[in-house]
Amino acid sequence: MDLRDFIRVLRRHLVVIVAAVVIGLCSGAVVGLTTPQRYEASTQLMVNVDTGGDSTAVELTQGGSYAQQVVESYRSVLTSSLVLQPVIDDLGLNATPDTLARSVSTSVAPNGVIITATVSHANPGQAARIANAIGDSFATMITDRLERREQNTSYQIRIVPVQPATVPTRPAAPNLPLSIALGAILGLGAGIGIALLREVLDRRIRTLIDVEKAVTAPVLGGVAFDPQASARPLIVANAPLDPRAEAFRSLRTNLRFLFPPHETGVFVVTSAGPSEGKSTTAANLAIALGEAGYRVALVDADLRKPRVAPLFGIEGAIGLSDVLIGRVAVNDVMQRWGRGTFFVLPSGTIPPNPAELLGSDAMITLIDDLKAAFDVVIIDAPPVLPVTDAAVLSRLTTGVLLVAAAEATTTDNLTAAAARVEAAEGRVLGTVVTMLPIRGADKTAYGTYGYGALAKA
Repeated sequence: MDLRDFIRVLRRHLVVIVAAVVIGLCSGAVVGLTTPQRYEASTQLMVNVDTGGDSTAVELTQGGSYAQQVVESYRSVLTSSLVLQPVIDDLGLNATPDTLARSVSTSVAPNGVIITATVSHANPGQAARIANAIGDSFATMITDRLERREQNTSYQIRIVPVQPATVPTRPAAPNLPLSIALGAILGLGAGIGIALLREVLDRRIRTLIDVEKAVTAPVLGGVAFDPQASARPLIVANAPLDPRAEAFRSLRTNLRFLFPPHETGVFVVTSAGPSEGKSTTAANLAIALGEAGYRVALVDADLRKPRVAPLFGIEGAIGLSDVLIGRVAVNDVMQRWGRGTFFVLPSGTIPPNPAELLGSDAMITLIDDLKAAFDVVIIDAPPVLPVTDAAVLSRLTTGVLLVAAAEATTTDNLTAAAARVEAAEGRVLGTVVTMLPIRGADKTAYGTYGYGALAKA
């Protein structure tokens, strides 16, 4: 995933990211408002080695080095019961050394000899009193017990108060701005994580690149999404200046390069699953080919849920299935549509054995007859994955045009559909992507001049 893909993912899931940030902001505000106030008071204590007034430079250096060596050990002593129990007794605190130690933090600067003891308490005055008491108790413990020397010792350890604790005027917590900022950052991170996770788990096709990765065959065309597609499915005939009509003409141009040399092109139009726009694509492609002067036959081979006759508003009770069983001749049921050389063969009576009829010798004979009479034959077949009809037809034709719907068809289903056609010794000549987004992060060049752009013009 490059930077452009990452930005596209963020734009695609912008609502989720914004919602996560808002939740983080609210959570940070709640935490900040419900956290009890705490005040912190600090005292600084320096570990000093007194080597006497007539000490040499070497002795001073050794004393300073010794202080640096023992300061870390003294730091751990500061929160021990030896230091804290006297503080509890002197101040009359209702606490144990362990509970008091949890409210005391210590720190030492690198290569330093100054220990900083910080006391956290709900009462600012009490925080300062406890901090100073800890400093006094610590100094007494070190000098009188842990580092007690004989009178003839050449050096002496002393704890020197550098900065006594003062009463704090502002609470250290809660820090409402910091809580809100941290909540927003955590929410942003969670939102981006959710967006990336959804992107990984979402297998739907969104762009032409997704189709190219799923199927090795080239993308022959793309048709933008039209919210009024159900009201005007035959866009090439009903609105010839519409951008979607131009998309089908572009598909017609690309399809021309797939015609077998000096032969009639017989193309099966199918999809991986239902409701992906295969029948609409087949119908508009056939009309576009007829406009270009080709003799075109559109055959409705979906003998399970036929759609061609309702799309063109023609009688479909008798058609392909009746021809295949020898009930009628193809010339008797082939219907001219419009004034050109475009003919439609509806599905006819729905049979109990569609796959067997479509793979029969009668179908082979029918295709040969259509090839002799027309320049192009477009066969609208059922989806590949639910039934085998399209795979059966693919062996008898020039090849298959696989239709995929953006934001509906998954890459796994599209790959499986292409594999099923190839397993039946058919060829996937190319893909057509329908319902391409006309706005948003996934808008493509097909969507730029789609329905939305036309409506704004």
